[in-house]
Amino acid sequence: MSSTEWAQAALQSFDAVVQATEGFRSRAGQRLMAEQVARTFSQAQLGKVDDEEGGEAAPTRSIAVIQAGTGVGKSLAYCAPAIALALARGTRVLISTATVALQEQLVNKDLPALAARMPQPFKFALAKGRGRYVCKLKLDRLAGTGEAHGEDDDDLFPEEAASARPKRSHQETEARIQFYSTMAQTLAKGAWDGDRDSLDTPPEPEVWSPVAAEGASCTGKHCPAFSQCTYYDKRKELVGAQVIVANHDLLLSSLGARVLPELDNCLLVLDEAHHLPATALDQFACSMDLSRITWIERLSSRGLRIGALLEVEEIADIPRHAAQLRQTLQDLARIVMDVYGDNLKSQKDTWGPARVRVLRGELPEQLVAPLGLLAASADGFLEALRAISKALRAEMRDKPDEARRLSTLYAQIGMLAPRLEELHATAQLLLQDAPEGADRSFVPAAKWFTLATDGDFIVVKAHASPILPGTALRNHLWSAVRGAVLTSATLTSCGSFDFFLREAGLHGDEAATTLEVASPFNYAAQGTLIAAETRADPKNAAQFTAEMVDALLHDIARVEYGALVLFTSREQMRQAVDALPTAMRSVVLVQNALPRTQLLKRHRERVEGGEPSVIFGMQSFGEGLDLPGRLCESVFITKLPFAPPDDPVGEARAEWLRAVGRDPFSELVVPATAIRLAQWVGRAIRTEEDQAHVYCYDKRLTRTSYGQRLLKGLPPFALEQRAPL
Repeated sequence: MSSTEWAQAALQSFDAVVQATEGFRSRAGQRLMAEQVARTFSQAQLGKVDDEEGGEAAPTRSIAVIQAGTGVGKSLAYCAPAIALALARGTRVLISTATVALQEQLVNKDLPALAARMPQPFKFALAKGRGRYVCKLKLDRLAGTGEAHGEDDDDLFPEEAASARPKRSHQETEARIQFYSTMAQTLAKGAWDGDRDSLDTPPEPEVWSPVAAEGASCTGKHCPAFSQCTYYDKRKELVGAQVIVANHDLLLSSLGARVLPELDNCLLVLDEAHHLPATALDQFACSMDLSRITWIERLSSRGLRIGALLEVEEIADIPRHAAQLRQTLQDLARIVMDVYGDNLKSQKDTWGPARVRVLRGELPEQLVAPLGLLAASADGFLEALRAISKALRAEMRDKPDEARRLSTLYAQIGMLAPRLEELHATAQLLLQDAPEGADRSFVPAAKWFTLATDGDFIVVKAHASPILPGTALRNHLWSAVRGAVLTSATLTSCGSFDFFLREAGLHGDEAATTLEVASPFNYAAQGTLIAAETRADPKNAAQFTAEMVDALLHDIARVEYGALVLFTSREQMRQAVDALPTAMRSVVLVQNALPRTQLLKRHRERVEGGEPSVIFGMQSFGEGLDLPGRLCESVFITKLPFAPPDDPVGEARAEWLRAVGRDPFSELVVPATAIRLAQWVGRAIRTEEDQAHVYCYDKRLTRTSYGQRLLKGLPPFALEQRAPL
């Protein structure tokens, strides 16, 4: 088939599904999006591409960036044509989302419904990171049912958790062993499938971490528990599936690891794509603890013991590397405190760890040599561990009868090796500097140090991160992708795709096209945006908050059914809660006062019972919350949601933009705020029948030039301006 014929056939599949869905109306915007998806995926050349002379040719890449307004029905618009094309082309669809909620909606609702209506059968599966599943070998060992070694008791309590209470009681250890024993029994009986998320009460990270599956400690098919391994059972489901639903974190963390379909030979859909840049920055950032270093001694002793058993020559240098690492980390912690200690200690009353950023990414001279020594020692240590791992795998292959013992040894090293890898990566990124003769366009990494206390223990950490997500995505993701669709309800900012394209690494990419599909909602008739001004300047936090809270209480007193109030800070929300009159306290539900699911359940029950219910929340309630009809007839935005000015990566990026003569506020802050504001406003109208009011108490929205830019990115509500009360 030609690409045109593929696209036409895929669109016919979409049309057939729409016609087969009872009570489903055809939507012009949805079909427009389906056309673009079909065209994009039909044009992408997958796999190896040969030229006319038999050599390898440059493949045709095809990427669509589609903003689909609320109500378009984008899941069906991309699923139906993408799956039809994948089946016709003998390939697979990889769908990546940002939230668990959308993953579950796709796997539990959308894809089963689609599979029942498409003429060709297909299988789908949910892909999670390895760490969401239990490692049976580790669980058996820590539960006391496997081969245990005295020193491995330390694995029950990661160093971070133990540092606050160095003298761990016998009772604590026994309680942890009992917990793991119960978990192992539940798994053995088949009453639990080994997935952390399916436990009635998922354990805290410090409890789960010692028994979580992870690549560094996994021996795969050589493991004696391989046939009962939850993770590999789930991997088998992925192999047989034509549609795989993953998330952005897993997608980026597994690049090149063959966990997901090869990106040059599958069709990639990125839903909730506006999250991709932030996920990329998180993924490629790194940090190292300069204070808690006893793990180095444990890793060294394990490496020496296991390496000696296998007669690995490379272990000879492990004691030197380990001693050098310990000494250098101590030196670095001391130097950081010498250079930055006064600044860090002066922040002791701030929320979270004290932090100081390295200006322009230029490290003080006295840190450069120790970091170079650290990177070299870590590299040498890692080489020795790689030699031990190679020898262990060879031994497992040759002596399958000893697989359990050897796998346990492999896991003992693997549980600690990732810390060494992270240390190596952090040192390298911290050492990244402008090459000789580099011009102003060189983009430095963000570098910073933090100081915190854990019980009586002082913790100094070093951090580094790229500052341009687009560069990281271009180098690591788009260089491998052939066909992709990126979609969300908020990809334009201030009416343009430019900001997202830059952030996502697609600006100037000839393979990328954009499409904006309008919502089917009649916003002008269904909603009103009330610009409720205050006398106080929003930059004057104390006066503004006091006046805003008065206006807010006046307005929410008139709420008849459901409403959502979105705050930009905990302090702002606390002041509003404190000001609530007694009669109104029973009406308001405050974020974190109840688990999210319980809070939303209570909100629905109240509204359905004819009572008013007002949710007070922050950023996490401003996105992905679906409260149609009476559940949310009013949205109150207390202040424009500018990102907090204390993010070290954002600070470093703004510093670089100013250094090259660009304006970070106009180029970075306003576009990012526009996307966040559009998400917040998007909570108001969820169906074609909804009627809602959106209140914004920040007069900058209508009184400033950048406010006018923000308005351009919002739905075309009827605008009503209100003078201060």
